Amino acid sequence: MRRIVCPERDDWRQTAAQCGFVFHTIDGERYWDESAYYGFTLDEIERGVETPTGEIDAMCLELAGRVIGDERHLRRLKIPEAFWSLIAESWKRHDRSLYGRLDLKFDGKGPAKLLEYNADTPTSIFEAAVFQWTWLEQAIERRIVPARADQFNSIHERLIAAWKEIAAGRHVHLTGTTGNEEDAGTLAYLEDTARQAGLSTTLLDIEQVGWRDEPGGFVDLDDRDVALAFKLYPWEWMFHDVFGAKLAGAPTRWIEPPWKAVLSNKGILPLLWEMFPNHPNLLPAFFEDDPRAAELGTSYVRKPLLSREGANITLVSGGMPLDQQAGPYGAEGFVRQALSPLPNFSGFYVVVGSWLVNHQPCGLSIREDESPITGNRSRFLPHAIL
Repeated sequence: MRRIVCPERDDWRQTAAQCGFVFHTIDGERYWDESAYYGFTLDEIERGVETPTGEIDAMCLELAGRVIGDERHLRRLKIPEAFWSLIAESWKRHDRSLYGRLDLKFDGKGPAKLLEYNADTPTSIFEAAVFQWTWLEQAIERRIVPARADQFNSIHERLIAAWKEIAAGRHVHLTGTTGNEEDAGTLAYLEDTARQAGLSTTLLDIEQVGWRDEPGGFVDLDDRDVALAFKLYPWEWMFHDVFGAKLAGAPTRWIEPPWKAVLSNKGILPLLWEMFPNHPNLLPAFFEDDPRAAELGTSYVRKPLLSREGANITLVSGGMPLDQQAGPYGAEGFVRQALSPLPNFSGFYVVVGSWLVNHQPCGLSIREDESPITGNRSRFLPHAIL
């Protein structure tokens, strides 16, 4: 695994515009960065990332099955009791998951380590599936990368196949916060893959989803039943929204399904460590109020049970804050995870995002930051197998 400096395509911004990649720059700062790329060997991809990703996903599914049937664990994760039956019924029905992203510490030298699981509303899938593949094709043509270069990336094809299996020709509503450029771009891309799978679709903002009392159910602006819905909107937010009380009584089937509320909670980190102690792809982790958290000593990462974009995460080294990020999270409680410094490539800290579509490992997204906490200021770089 290497960080390789390379020339940018002169026309990458025009290419981005043609692709609908409007959020390549966020708040005036570069998000997409092709002034360098990360090079991997095939062995690093297959044995270092792909195989562990499949194993971690299997462990997470086993964990979900145990947690959903255990009131003690559900309380530990601070999942509201009013939604336990919704989650359990979703699990028992085997409601299908479309995708997720594992964030890994990986440097090509030691085993990949799970940092967290973006199980419910992961973004960066368009740039992972499409734009970095476009970069690879053009970079080969323009001799920016070797002609033999490849990419671990079958995300697009697997999404189309997954939609065919999950939706089976049904109409799909896609919803989220469309006023956010990144979320809107992600929804537009996923809608495109659904249409390529032969599905009819409706895209609408989450605030435009309505409710009909007789017969009870969610509806769109045309009073059409929302029978199958993809939501780029976290379950914990839905639980607390005004219409949250309607969820259990609605016939709508959701993607991601309600049982993903378990795996999108950072409380799975200590639960995984408890179930699979000393697993080579896990880091020691404990709930903050667990006496065993003292085993981590004075160096650890403090994470809220619910958090996004690195918010409210603190790196503690030798009892002193090494780095921290503000945010609105933390009321539900915290976990502590062993401090395992991210690999540093030329002054940049790197997180490898490993994508799962229909529980199949199928691609990478590389995020780097000048801070060891990867959050809003992180950049997305392409990768190549050399």
